[in-house]
Amino acid sequence: MISEKRLELAGEAATLDLGGEIAHTLPEGPFILYLHGRLGAGKTTLVRGLLRGLGHEGPVQSPTYSLVVHYALDGYRVHHFDLYRLGDPEELEFIGGREYFDTAELVIIEWPERGAGHLPRADMDIHLHYVDAGRRNARLIAHSDQGRTLLHRLEGRA
Repeated sequence: MISEKRLELAGEAATLDLGGEIAHTLPEGPFILYLHGRLGAGKTTLVRGLLRGLGHEGPVQSPTYSLVVHYALDGYRVHHFDLYRLGDPEELEFIGGREYFDTAELVIIEWPERGAGHLPRADMDIHLHYVDAGRRNARLIAHSDQGRTLLHRLEGRA
């Protein structure tokens, strides 16, 4: 079973579409997704597409200042973290990070490197890289059976 996939995303619509595809191919059970990329790489856009694919109709903004936003969606509890402003990984303990990781079907973490040593292992990493004029490259890497199942399902939808 594949454990890595590379894509070129031509604009915001393609990034939203990838998020929607991920939503429609998520395997059963808890899933932890790490998102990597510089500011403006499209991490929150991908999350917006994913949440819309799960049925969320409201706005989706990066939880840069609150660190985490919670969504209850048609059978899914989602915790969306943005650790960009995290001063120390131990701050995750102060906000009850472990509890969040244990009470959601989907945990999405932007800037996971800022929480190193205090985060659960990701089922999948997605690296987004800005190329030019709206084009981005995406690299999806599976780290678990759950992650490989998602990649396999994505391949089937291509």
